[in-house]
Amino acid sequence: MKVAITGSSGLIGSSLISFLSGKSVTVSKILRENPEDDDISWKPEDGDWSSAFLGGVDGIVHLAGENIASGKWTKKKKGKIRNSRIEGTKRLCDHILKLLTPPSVLICASAIGYYGNRGVEFLNEGSSRGSGFLPDVCLGWEEATEPISKAGIRVVNVRFGIVLSKDGGALAKMLTPFKMGMGGKVGSGTQYMSWVAMDDVTGAIHHTLVTDSLRGPVNVTAPNPVTNKEFTNTLGEVIKRPAVVPMPAFAAKLAFGEMANDLLLASTKVAPKKLADSGYQFQYPELENALRNILD
Repeated sequence: MKVAITGSSGLIGSSLISFLSGKSVTVSKILRENPEDDDISWKPEDGDWSSAFLGGVDGIVHLAGENIASGKWTKKKKGKIRNSRIEGTKRLCDHILKLLTPPSVLICASAIGYYGNRGVEFLNEGSSRGSGFLPDVCLGWEEATEPISKAGIRVVNVRFGIVLSKDGGALAKMLTPFKMGMGGKVGSGTQYMSWVAMDDVTGAIHHTLVTDSLRGPVNVTAPNPVTNKEFTNTLGEVIKRPAVVPMPAFAAKLAFGEMANDLLLASTKVAPKKLADSGYQFQYPELENALRNILD
């Protein structure tokens, strides 16, 4: 199997390349800059592709997009988040439709931000969209793949939860204050966090690549979401530090602006129904085991 990946240098992409290589999958990186012999050059803003892409691949995993947690959501930042996902995906799909030998499957990143702030409601892929900036971005992101689906190519929109890795993302940012004994719940701590270990992210992507019955939205989250208070207490226990220094909601909003509402204070309790129904076996369904494996 030959697979091409966008966003290959990101947190998920770099781990996925290593995982797929161990599964005897031939991987090509789709890069903006400095492509090597086996890579594919792509500049999404002008639609320029290298001829190598026309050689054909069995599947594409599209992970590229502006980092949503790298700064306050100014008008400019929100524009970059939206355009990098929606417009970039549209251009990718436009090119796929022109191929003489298109791939049989497109795995396109999305996020559980689609559901918005939903309290204690247990959500699955059939649940309605929430309201706000992130749900709107996720909707446009997923809708951008519809021309591919209508052309008969299998499309899977993988809705990632909070990906746990010591190499980056939310967990890596939390480790320093927690190790200093300065960690604790955010806001009330009652908001749900739908997390997933990196090993299950890569495993789930591979599963969607080879499972023909999977299409449309697929939640990539562990089956046991926890509240923010449960998460921070468990992290404190694993690294043997107290989690007793809370961040009040007003302080989170002051520090992070609008981003705090959607990423830190929103409650999204998600079940990976399609993955479970299709037979995927999670390596780390429970948070404590996941954190111990990651941090050990």
